[in-house]
Amino acid sequence: MINRSSKNYWGLATFLLAFTFSVQGQMAEKASPFFENGEAQVVKAFSDPSKWIRHDLWVETTFDSDGDGKLDRMHVDVTRPEQTESEGLKLPVIYESSPYYAGTAGLDKGIFWDVKHELGEPGKPRKHPEVMRLGERPIISNSQIMTWVPRGYIVVHSSSPGTGLSDGAPTVGGDNESLAPKAVIDWLNGRAKGYSERDGDTEVKAYWSTGKVGMTGTSYNGTIPLAAATTGVEGLEAIIPIAPNTSYYHYYRSNGLVRSPGGYLGEDIDVLYDFIHSGDESKRARNNKVVRDTEMKNGQDRITGDYNDFWAGRDYLNDMKPMKAALLMSHGFNDWNVMPEHSYRIYKKAKEMGLPTQIYYHQNGHGGPPPISMMNRWFTRYLFGVENGVENGPKAWIVRENDKKDNPTAYADYPNPDAIDVSLYPTKGGLKSGKLTPLKTKKQGTETLTDDYNFSGADLAMAKASEHRLLYVTAPLAEDAHISGVPKIKIKLASSKPAANLSVWLVSLPWSEALNTKITDNIITRGWADPQNHSSLTESKPLVPKKFYKVEFELMPDDQIIPKGQQIGLMIFSSDKEFTLWPEPGTKLTIDLDGTELTLPVVGGKIKF
Repeated sequence: MINRSSKNYWGLATFLLAFTFSVQGQMAEKASPFFENGEAQVVKAFSDPSKWIRHDLWVETTFDSDGDGKLDRMHVDVTRPEQTESEGLKLPVIYESSPYYAGTAGLDKGIFWDVKHELGEPGKPRKHPEVMRLGERPIISNSQIMTWVPRGYIVVHSSSPGTGLSDGAPTVGGDNESLAPKAVIDWLNGRAKGYSERDGDTEVKAYWSTGKVGMTGTSYNGTIPLAAATTGVEGLEAIIPIAPNTSYYHYYRSNGLVRSPGGYLGEDIDVLYDFIHSGDESKRARNNKVVRDTEMKNGQDRITGDYNDFWAGRDYLNDMKPMKAALLMSHGFNDWNVMPEHSYRIYKKAKEMGLPTQIYYHQNGHGGPPPISMMNRWFTRYLFGVENGVENGPKAWIVRENDKKDNPTAYADYPNPDAIDVSLYPTKGGLKSGKLTPLKTKKQGTETLTDDYNFSGADLAMAKASEHRLLYVTAPLAEDAHISGVPKIKIKLASSKPAANLSVWLVSLPWSEALNTKITDNIITRGWADPQNHSSLTESKPLVPKKFYKVEFELMPDDQIIPKGQQIGLMIFSSDKEFTLWPEPGTKLTIDLDGTELTLPVVGGKIKF
């Protein structure tokens, strides 16, 4: 016989037990990030794009760069897992900002400066294009989301000042381009206001953010993370700039010389301004007058190429003191657009400041992020706080010449700590092929080249003889030579005119023209300088014709293994068809060989011939 009261008791117990398991099951089903081997893993519950929450807003800044009497607001979009709403989940943010999201001007030839004119003379006027804004709300960009949202991050984008639906004026490296992403990070931490409309007063809160932010991006999009980091903004924990422009002077000038970025002959800072100015059409006339036609016109100085206050204000190396963010740099040693010095100079300074730093270099051209695993570990460590030891690992990761980008070689640092400077000296015969030797031979005398921009650097390097360049070549290498660091050149020269271009290429010979030739097969590194700036980067002085001057400068950083059997060639010429202005051919440069020296940082400190 069953006792009725006992039956009720067990029925209640069964119900309570089932309810407990149900609650526990629901709790167990709550999605959250998880980690293996120090990396955030893809979470199935975060991986369905149809369930992501996507919205946009405007973040109020602390500046008024378009002069309309109101604080500029930046257009921001957000992509986040649904659990940030349904389960109250808070997550860190991967943030990318850009001036390119809303469209750019076309690359019509007329928007560039005409480089065909005498040195010291102004170029012909150029076209000022109008930009048609592209894009629809609420999505500004889809970059980063497929990589990071499934791994438990929120992805945020913003259009930089004066572009897209963001207020303000583009300044190409001005203070507002640093303060704009700072404002977005402040909003993600509850310190700045966000609004649902550009001119509205309905506030939007980032209640789903932990306040931990990491930034990344390539080229201009890689410059902005550094710009934000130099403000010292709280919450920006880590940045991964990829091929960033860290100084607009170094981008558009080289040791006093007006020099274009590779692939964009005749580009200058005002050209880039026109290229990105996709913001409010009603504000463009005012922005053009104040920024492009006044500040840039007065400051960029295409006549002398000197370093001045205008350029110093657009050099992020000068602004790094407040920076706290962990830094992983990425660059290609053969990036002749944003050249590898840009990353190296910031990496070097960040190390000196004691910041967590790491650098990834590959052998290719512009762009190229670190392997996803490397980026993942960096963001996992600094945004989720997972102790994966990334800060204690090798400082430098370099993709060797024949390896894939996701298979870099680890080194203690860059430059390689085992690199020792080796001096090489030219001997007479450079119109054909003089020698380049570690033994300094006195009384070599002088040799003269004649400038002619019609001949490309490749043409000159391949020529058996040429009056337009001087070429000095080592004996064939008896074993591989590993160059790691910043080569330096000293040249004692005289010019037949008060101004002249000076270009230096370091090449690997014989030059290969095979279809499958890699750039590392031919180009080791390059550099350019204005002899008028031989004593000061901030003040050029006309050369006294036929008077000799000592010119010293660094070539681009490199880490390259020159194979056994190749020869290292030092090529000195004047106008570089791909990079410099094109004065009328005929200027003569006379090189004093006894006063000329190439310094190469070589692992092991010896080159064997």
